[in-house]
Amino acid sequence: MKMNNMFKLIIATAVSELAGIIGSVFTAPFIAGWYAGLVKPAMNPPAWVFGPVWTMLFLLMGISAYLVWKKGLDRKDVKIALAIFLGQLVLNTLWSIIFFGLHSLGGALIEIVVLWLAILATIIVFAKIFRPAAWLLAPYIFWVSFAMYLNYSIWILNT
Repeated sequence: MKMNNMFKLIIATAVSELAGIIGSVFTAPFIAGWYAGLVKPAMNPPAWVFGPVWTMLFLLMGISAYLVWKKGLDRKDVKIALAIFLGQLVLNTLWSIIFFGLHSLGGALIEIVVLWLAILATIIVFAKIFRPAAWLLAPYIFWVSFAMYLNYSIWILNT
């Protein structure tokens, strides 16, 4: 049985947004308490900015994955690309667990570097399959680059 494209789009975006929801379970309880008490750099956005930005980024990730998936799971390159994509989604969720759940600023910094590399790998493999899918991930890698700066700055300011 073949899935229609609308169903693939719904699954791809739902899986991506689910990664954000799981991460928020570890983030939300600490925003008002632990995180609010940390010294942050001048460029740190207000806490309310992160939710809408991440929601949009997860949506773009889902659309990007859908565009690759649409090329066919019978292709080995598509299977590999989607596996790399899922790996970076797991890493994305792990960052929230490490930073907010475990309060490990240094551990989260190491993890976000690995996440950034996984996003780059995803962009590269997606570009080989369907270039617009890779471009949809550009805002994501830019935001994670900014998040890496914030993570590093918070780590430095609080150690």
